[in-house]
Amino acid sequence: MDGGETQNSYTSRLIQVTEGEWAGWSYYPGADPYEDLAGPFYYRIDERGPVCAFRAEHKHMNGGMFLHGGCVMTFADFCLFVIARDVLHDDHSVTATFNGEFVGTAHIGDLVECRGEVVKAGRSMVFVRGLITSKDEPVMSFSAVLKKRKRQT
Repeated sequence: MDGGETQNSYTSRLIQVTEGEWAGWSYYPGADPYEDLAGPFYYRIDERGPVCAFRAEHKHMNGGMFLHGGCVMTFADFCLFVIARDVLHDDHSVTATFNGEFVGTAHIGDLVECRGEVVKAGRSMVFVRGLITSKDEPVMSFSAVLKKRKRQT
């Protein structure tokens, strides 16, 4: 880059929130169109490591007015990359496998959070697991493998 190009990576779109409920949290608007539609999803790093969160809204519910499974899975996919961010650096990667167990739910207005860990970081694959909770009750446990890929030009 000679300084004239616009960097268009996921991390280049990082916004830190300075006001309101999400002050001190960060998010990536415009980096992933589907996450923008489903979210917004936020994250921060605290003394225990990365934590991701969002506030459940009407748009996140299914027909029974419980948190929609597709929303939970989309949030979990967002969380994978936050949890693995230190080992991914700025490498491009994709979700290669995802396993999840729905064990609870959330309702409109509930805070939904996720914490997890990198189980192993290899040269081309990163193994991650996490737990999504609401009101200190489990919503989904999951594990996944992220595959590092070369950027397409």
